[in-house]
Amino acid sequence: MEAALRERFNQAILPHLDAAYTLARWVLRDDHDAEDVVQEAMIKAMRFIGDLKGADGRGWLLAIVRTTAFTWLQRHRPGDISMSTAALEVQEAPGGAPDAALQQADAAQQLGAALERLPLEFREVIVLRELQGLSYQAISDIVHSPIGTVMSRLSRGREQLARVLGSRATEV
Repeated sequence: MEAALRERFNQAILPHLDAAYTLARWVLRDDHDAEDVVQEAMIKAMRFIGDLKGADGRGWLLAIVRTTAFTWLQRHRPGDISMSTAALEVQEAPGGAPDAALQQADAAQQLGAALERLPLEFREVIVLRELQGLSYQAISDIVHSPIGTVMSRLSRGREQLARVLGSRATEV
């Protein structure tokens, strides 16, 4: 790789490594798998850095991470891609008693667990919007969907997230 492209990669892509990992982690729901996917995505980003338009590589990198994560899911866990809202059904603890670990969980852990239960199409847009702070347009570009679809998924995802959090609150 020539020095100018290496410098461009260092300036435009490397600052967004944490964002790339965060997205991969929430899409894949596994730390080690996310690390592997981010490594693969960074190699792709390095290989194609000449294709980057503009100075900010955040959205471009996250699109690569998303595509790489979905490819990984198709290969290793195809059922995760088509997970339906049935995964949101409240699961009672044995004997109807609240799970002791849930009682001790703080708000961040509860939110994380609830987010984990969302179907992938909702989880990814919530992560991109709420955790990454991306605009609707940037999310639209990353997930290759119209802005209206992004907004709809965010709305439905937030509703489902609230429902899951509400059901957990009644379990405690």
